[in-house]
Amino acid sequence: MKFGDLTYLLLLWAVPALILFYIFAFRRRDRFMRLFCEEGLIKRVMPNISRSRQKLKAVLIIFAVIFVVIALIRPRWGYEWEEVKQRGVEIVVALDVSNSMLAEDVPPNRLRRARMELEDLLKILKGDRIGLVAFAGDSFLQCPLTLDYGAFMMFLDYIDTDLIEVQGTSLGKAINSSIKAFDPKSGKSKAIILITDGEDNSGEALKAAEEAKKAGIKIFAIGIGSEEGSPIPDKKTGGFKKDSNNEIIMTKLDEPTLVQIALITGGGYARSVTGDMDLEKIYTEGIKKELKDEELMTDKRKRYVERFQIFAGLALLLVVLESLISDKRTA
Repeated sequence: MKFGDLTYLLLLWAVPALILFYIFAFRRRDRFMRLFCEEGLIKRVMPNISRSRQKLKAVLIIFAVIFVVIALIRPRWGYEWEEVKQRGVEIVVALDVSNSMLAEDVPPNRLRRARMELEDLLKILKGDRIGLVAFAGDSFLQCPLTLDYGAFMMFLDYIDTDLIEVQGTSLGKAINSSIKAFDPKSGKSKAIILITDGEDNSGEALKAAEEAKKAGIKIFAIGIGSEEGSPIPDKKTGGFKKDSNNEIIMTKLDEPTLVQIALITGGGYARSVTGDMDLEKIYTEGIKKELKDEELMTDKRKRYVERFQIFAGLALLLVVLESLISDKRTA
């Protein structure tokens, strides 16, 4: 047996309270009666009043209250199989994990801000599959497309710049890995959310975007960082990364490449300088508006049958019976 809401069990405190009320009321009435007349005279004054009937009426009300509480907790037993259809779109998040994402021009840093924004995105997804690709100089599928947002969150927690040994930023490989994450036999409702500072070192980004277009995949690119540039923290020294000339390396947002990628695929581009990536707007006004929800999964699940009606009916029956029973004895 299962229950819908056990919090209503707290109302059972009313049962002992009601019992105490009836005990108090009966005793108080008897005390008042004895103040006005003797025991033997009471039976002459009210010969037709039945004490046992009054107690029976009280018992009926008490059990009616118990049945009402049981109805409120909604007991369920027995089940039926019902078909559940999951509809939505498929989204692969390609997240840059190169060292440049450690830059702190977007507080607390680019990568941590991206992770925080993705956590917020999970809260508004509506039945969509989501996957995760991590990339730097190389790329790989971190989390396959799934409806289990808890699993996605677990993989997202492991995202860090140490995840990929090959440094640099290869947008081409990121897009290609994201394309492969989709099932080619599935529908056309596919989107890639590309989060990066846009410093493409491979030069293959636009070619990969063309492949995404052929596969019917729209890319929504998010450029994170500033055009002025920011130094890259060095985890080992505690300072900033330097080049061969001992000059501090500045990482800058490369917007033109990201804009072109979005235009080629018919997606969109958003710039994040303060850290607000506006993923909710991209999701609601971009992905969900541009792509049509498709059936992603059909499954069967047990639906336990609600039985609260039985107890609600019993409570109503007891109340009706109580109202029909007279305090007086039958002749």
